[in-house]
Amino acid sequence: MKIGTQLTAGAFGIGAIVLVNLGGIFIATSANNAKEISLSGAVRGGTQRSVKLELSNSADDKLIAQMDKMIAGLLNGSAELKLSPATDPDFITKLKATQTEWNQSKALIQQLRKQPTEANRLALLRQSETLFKLADEAVNAAEQNTAKELNRFKTLELFVALINIMIATAIIVGSRRITNTLDQFTNIIAKSSEEIAAKVENQEAIANEQSSSVSQTTSTVDSLGETSRRSAVQAEESAKSASTALALAESGSATVEQTRVGMESLKDRVREIAEQIINLSEQTEQIAGVSELVGDLANQTNMLALNAAVEAARAGEYGKGFGVVAGEIRKLADQSRKSADQINKLVTDVQSAMNSAVMVTDEGKKTAESSIELALDTAESFIGVKNAVTNVFSNTSEISQAAKLQAVSIQEVLAAINALNLGAMDTAADMQDVKASTVELKKSTEQLKAVV
Repeated sequence: MKIGTQLTAGAFGIGAIVLVNLGGIFIATSANNAKEISLSGAVRGGTQRSVKLELSNSADDKLIAQMDKMIAGLLNGSAELKLSPATDPDFITKLKATQTEWNQSKALIQQLRKQPTEANRLALLRQSETLFKLADEAVNAAEQNTAKELNRFKTLELFVALINIMIATAIIVGSRRITNTLDQFTNIIAKSSEEIAAKVENQEAIANEQSSSVSQTTSTVDSLGETSRRSAVQAEESAKSASTALALAESGSATVEQTRVGMESLKDRVREIAEQIINLSEQTEQIAGVSELVGDLANQTNMLALNAAVEAARAGEYGKGFGVVAGEIRKLADQSRKSADQINKLVTDVQSAMNSAVMVTDEGKKTAESSIELALDTAESFIGVKNAVTNVFSNTSEISQAAKLQAVSIQEVLAAINALNLGAMDTAADMQDVKASTVELKKSTEQLKAVV
């Protein structure tokens, strides 16, 4: 069936449904209004019957309770009585007035039961007349409300019928335009679906190539990441070696400094020894002078002893004792001279040894000074080595940190590439879905062209 025919039939069908719904609402409302009229009449008659029974001493509490239930149901609605709440203001006003009079009548009934006097009977009778009048007005209000509802539904039904006729006319007039527009639209969709299918195939091929390229890139980056990790490990080992070398350089520098201090101390000791040797040399010279003086004294004493011996010989017997003394003095002088010669020889040997010692200490002093200069040069060299090793350690640490950061960055790049690979795979899968949807769209377009 063509779309235009379906639209026309649909318009009339909707109109019929609307009319049926309106009819149903009208029937339901009419039923509720009829029940309101019926129960209002029942309230009017029931209240009067209750009063008559009380006046004839035949009380009926069930009837009174039933009247209360009916009045409350008419006002507020009741599921038991199948009533909706009252909506008409005039009916509500009249019914509330009736309820008030009924409550007053019930009070008079209770008073009559307690005091069955003629005055109470007359009061109840007069109250019943007012109650009947108000209940009758409520019944009239319900009937008028029903008449108004009937007129309103008739007007609404006529209006809906006119609207349906206008809609049907508009649909019939516009269906041709719609079918023409749909025909053009389906042609455009068919052409677009073919173009989309071609582009989807192209994108699918690109997505597959992208997935392959990303897989290769993933492998390359993975290898690069392994290399970076190895570099980080090697850089860390180099940093440890540089740290060890730095410690050795610091230790060597300290050792050289200790050597320099020892050389300075040795230089001072050699200088002190040289000064002591010079002092000893001066003292030995003094000893040599004393020894020479002793030798001279011995020679003079020997000469004096010789002269004394000559004089003793001249004296004859009187000079023999003096000659013996002179001989002993001469012997003592000879021994003193010999001792002085030995002392001079020893002093000469000591001076020679001291001169050699002075030369040795002077050489030792020069050697110590050279050693100190060498130690200073070595210390400066160790300082240079220490600075160089410090720079190497710092650079190696920076390289190690950079290698670690590079390894982390490569891992992040690898994760991003894996996500990109998953995205490419998802894109390829989506392209397959789009391709299938395009085929379905083409089929739907052909079916739409068939019904337009």
